[in-house]
Amino acid sequence: MSDDLIRVILADDHSVVRAGLKAVIGAAKDMHVVGEASSGPEAVALAERLKPHVVIMDLSIGEVDGGQATKMLIEKGIPSKVLILTMHPEEEYLVPMLEAGASGFLPKTAPDRELLDAVRTVARGEIYVRAEAARILAKGYQRKDPMHEDRTRYEKLTERERDVLRLTAQGYSAPEIGERLFISPKTVDTYKQRIQDKLGLSHRHEYVQFALRLGLLHA
Repeated sequence: MSDDLIRVILADDHSVVRAGLKAVIGAAKDMHVVGEASSGPEAVALAERLKPHVVIMDLSIGEVDGGQATKMLIEKGIPSKVLILTMHPEEEYLVPMLEAGASGFLPKTAPDRELLDAVRTVARGEIYVRAEAARILAKGYQRKDPMHEDRTRYEKLTERERDVLRLTAQGYSAPEIGERLFISPKTVDTYKQRIQDKLGLSHRHEYVQFALRLGLLHA
C-alpha cells in the first residue's frame, strides 16, 4: 500500500453508514480507510494511535459528539484534520464546528464525488465548506461584526504576517509554514506574536474565524 495515499478514519455510530463511506473511499485510488470508530472517544484514541490524515466525523456520534471529539483531538495535538459529516443544518452548526477546530463541514446528502473532494481538500490542510455554506457564513459574520472593521485591522499587517495568518487558519503547523515561506519555525512564532499583538488572535479557531470573515479561505 502506497505511503502517498490519504489515510482516513471513519467515525460514525451507525455501522451501515460506515460501510457506505468505506465503499466510497475504497473506490478512490488516492485514499484508504485505516480505522473505524463508533464513538467520539474511540475516534480520538484511534487517531492518536494511527495518525490518519483525515477523520470523517459524524456530528451526532453519541454522548461525546463530533464537536467535543474534535476539540479533544486539538487538545491532544493530534495532527489529523477533521471533516464533519452530518444531517444537521449548516446554518446552525457550521460556525461552531469550525471554531471547534474542524477543517470541513459536509451534509450526508452530498454526492460521493463531493465527499472525496472534501477529503482531499482538508488533507491538504485547507478548509472545506460548500459554496452555499460560505455565503451563509459570510452573511452571519457580517451581522455579528462589520467586515470593514476587520479589513482595516488586517491592512495593518505586513505581507508576511498575512501569509502566516492565512496558513495558520488553513491548519498548517509552524514547521510547515516555515517550509512554505522559507523561514524558520521560530520566525513563524515571532510573526504569530505580532499578529496577536495587532489583532488579538491566539488560537487557531480565532484565526479561522477572522480569515473566514474576510474571505481569505476558499471553498
